[in-house]
Amino acid sequence: MTTPLAAAVLAQLRAIADPARAPAMQAYMKSNMPYLGVSAVPLRQACKTLFAGLAWADSAAWQADVLAIWHEAEFREQRYAAIELTGLRNARAFQTTEALPMYAEMIVTGAWWDHVDNIAGPRFWPLLQNDRTAMTAAMRAWAHDANMWKRRSAIICQLHAKAETDLDLLYAAIEPSLDSKEFFLRKAIGWALRQYARVDPDEVRRYVTANEMRLSGLSRREALKRI
Repeated sequence: MTTPLAAAVLAQLRAIADPARAPAMQAYMKSNMPYLGVSAVPLRQACKTLFAGLAWADSAAWQADVLAIWHEAEFREQRYAAIELTGLRNARAFQTTEALPMYAEMIVTGAWWDHVDNIAGPRFWPLLQNDRTAMTAAMRAWAHDANMWKRRSAIICQLHAKAETDLDLLYAAIEPSLDSKEFFLRKAIGWALRQYARVDPDEVRRYVTANEMRLSGLSRREALKRI
């Protein structure tokens, strides 16, 4: 059953959509789910207006609203709106490992980089900050998961950590995927290392040299791109 918030999201997205753009957007993302034709900037603006003033009594209520939009999505932009709702200022108090099962569901069912990267990158760092021990254990487990997108999420979970990066966690997340031939894992490894190279390029050079025989060419190039 459609919730009022989910219905409002779809109505607003339809109102600002440019249907002529939808086929190209779907083709670019190689998506089975159709698009309405709403690009990123107007989508974020629409969500900002729609979500202004929202507040929840607890994490469960917030998660219910997020998942209602996600589950009821007919178009990919609705899923983007659900991800926007996870980052709302009024939801900051809920960014703990209590939210991790919700994020896991979105990552596993979303199963593509546009969904995964907009969750694991910006959302998982607050979870690490707020619940370091539990979240670190979870990411170490995800690094070994059979699901490629959970493994990618573990690798990129510290993209926003900068000097606070836990190197032990970073390398533990990378290690199980070092020999993988999956493009999205190889790319994630290089991306995570490149981000940390902004803080300590010498350490990234050392790591790349030490693992030269196992790192893919893609991972090495990405890791060293900004050095």
